[in-house]
Amino acid sequence: MRRKLVVLLLGGALLAGCSANGEAGSPAPVGGDAPPAAKVTTAPADGAKDVPVNVPVQVTVTDGTIDQVSLTNSEGKAVAGAVAEDKKSWSSTEPLGFGKSYTYSGRATGADGKPVELTGAFTTVTPASQVRATLFPDDNQTVGVAMPIMIKFEADVADRAAAEKALSVTNSANVQGRWAWLNSREVHYRPETYWPANTQVRVEAKLYGVHYGNGAYGRADVTSDFTIGRNQVVKIHTPSHQLVVQRDGATVATYPASFGKDDDSELTTPNGTFVVMQKNEQFSFDNPRYGYTNVLKKWAVRFSNHGEFIHENNDNAANIGRNNTSHGCANLLEADAKAYYDSALVGDPVEVTGSITTLPPQYDWYDWQIPWSQWQTMSAL
Repeated sequence: MRRKLVVLLLGGALLAGCSANGEAGSPAPVGGDAPPAAKVTTAPADGAKDVPVNVPVQVTVTDGTIDQVSLTNSEGKAVAGAVAEDKKSWSSTEPLGFGKSYTYSGRATGADGKPVELTGAFTTVTPASQVRATLFPDDNQTVGVAMPIMIKFEADVADRAAAEKALSVTNSANVQGRWAWLNSREVHYRPETYWPANTQVRVEAKLYGVHYGNGAYGRADVTSDFTIGRNQVVKIHTPSHQLVVQRDGATVATYPASFGKDDDSELTTPNGTFVVMQKNEQFSFDNPRYGYTNVLKKWAVRFSNHGEFIHENNDNAANIGRNNTSHGCANLLEADAKAYYDSALVGDPVEVTGSITTLPPQYDWYDWQIPWSQWQTMSAL
């Protein structure tokens, strides 16, 4: 009778292989000169349940070498894997599926020259729910130097530390940053100061199979490779009635502007460091509270979800460069608005000073409203 594979269960008990006469645990010949039989360990062990899907399956052998290992699901599909160069171990190289049964098969040869068969089975965890995550910026985007990395989950994450451990950021400038949880569904990453210009950034969120708590698991990995563009910063000092554009610290454009009303805390352009969020060639402005809807303006660049834009407003030409009369936006003449629009990238910083109001950190994207010392405390790790 061919020997059965000897398997060390994770609990630690050693199951001896059967001898040719069917008796388990037959003693070695006196003198101990006989070469040992192969001893194989599997992780997960035979019969294991609720096995994680994102941990590689391992088969290891002592006192022998692995000849072949196969791991298949209940549909007969093989899981990719590879035997190590020394033939002492095998590891899976692709994740497992949720709620599936898997079966081991294969063979090892012991130092005694005799084969042993590999058998066993286990089942993977079945999630109560699978949670999708999205990542921004997307692949191949070029963004401004204030661009935060944003991961959003479609449901609350109870175990934020587990999710955060699955996230990594590398970049060509070797700049260090930190993740910060803005709420139970959103985590952002940024450096202490703006990104260096022309930095290549890679983000890996290996979230598939991560247990978020309460039976919820990550549905899929997400990754992104993007580029930080030139260093362009908009500086607005509201009493100046000018919008200044700087590149690498040098002023490259100064546009006359009209900002929010100086003496109205509801309508002023608030202080803070904001981030360009979106660009629209034409945008419809609506604020029924102040009596206007569907007011179309050109070359609109949003820099706060509180409602602040840089945009064309030729209807306010008499005040542009002279008085602050808007409802919080930066009004420019059409030619200047077009020139600025063409120069802007999503992720550019917009720094506002001189206002009677400082906006609290609550309107996206408010990452740079939070001091670095506080930002560091917002990690789950």
